[in-house]
Amino acid sequence: MLQIFVDTHYDIVGKRVYASWISGILILLGLLSLMFQGLNFGIDFSGGTLIQMKFNEPITAGEIRSLLKNPKLGTPQIQRSGPDEYMIRVLTVGTGDEIQKIIEEDLQEKSFEVRRVEIIGPIIGLELRQKAINAILVALFFILIYISIRFEFKFALSAVIALFHDVLITLGFFSIFQWEISMPVLAAFLTIVGYSLNDTIVIFDRIRENKLSHKNKTFPDIINLSINESLSRTIITSFTTLLVVLALVLFGGEVLFGFSIAMVIGVIVGTYSSNFIASPILIMLEQRKRNKIKTKK
Repeated sequence: MLQIFVDTHYDIVGKRVYASWISGILILLGLLSLMFQGLNFGIDFSGGTLIQMKFNEPITAGEIRSLLKNPKLGTPQIQRSGPDEYMIRVLTVGTGDEIQKIIEEDLQEKSFEVRRVEIIGPIIGLELRQKAINAILVALFFILIYISIRFEFKFALSAVIALFHDVLITLGFFSIFQWEISMPVLAAFLTIVGYSLNDTIVIFDRIRENKLSHKNKTFPDIINLSINESLSRTIITSFTTLLVVLALVLFGGEVLFGFSIAMVIGVIVGTYSSNFIASPILIMLEQRKRNKIKTKK
């Protein structure tokens, strides 16, 4: 296998205090944004009507917005989905036919064709939102059980804390920049959980092996050694994945933007947390365990 970092001796564990500050600041900023701005839920979770329209002449989102004057539409969200193609999201309650008729009347001076109409009621949107939260919590619960069986509970707890860390930071970015939360974004969040976990388990597996073969080393030294031994694989895997999702951000258009930007943030934060968050938490849990044993003695 291609090796970029060979025989490295980076003191990753020694930087855990700085990493904690970085993570703490990012999570705090995200939580503050969630408190004061909230999340920009798309039609999937908030309910409403989505109409995708292909115009036969060049037009901008600003021009469309200036033409949509009917007060029943509220403040429509307009996103470009292709050349002269836009998705108009209306969050007001009403039947799809009514909303479509109002939009067509406002845009009657333009030539276009309606390509798609989706209607989601507010109750269904609320149910989808709750199911999305449940899906992430259930995934984290089964991850906790799986790692507890494969390794030890302290490994499982540190991995799940790191996953919560990844989700919170990514969610914070979505709140700060008010990027839309949709079903594809939910899929991205679940993918982030799986991706970050995979990298963490690789490092944990190396830690378990090195604990047996380097019994004379301290636990922090074993973790440092394990991270350094896995570093080449981690960087190559993350870099190649990042290239793909960056291509989606740049060329995937508005439809895929939420999914792709969530993946970009998730890959970066997931790689960082596997090395700087999960492993240091493991050290803290190990030290606490040893302190309890000393106290009992």
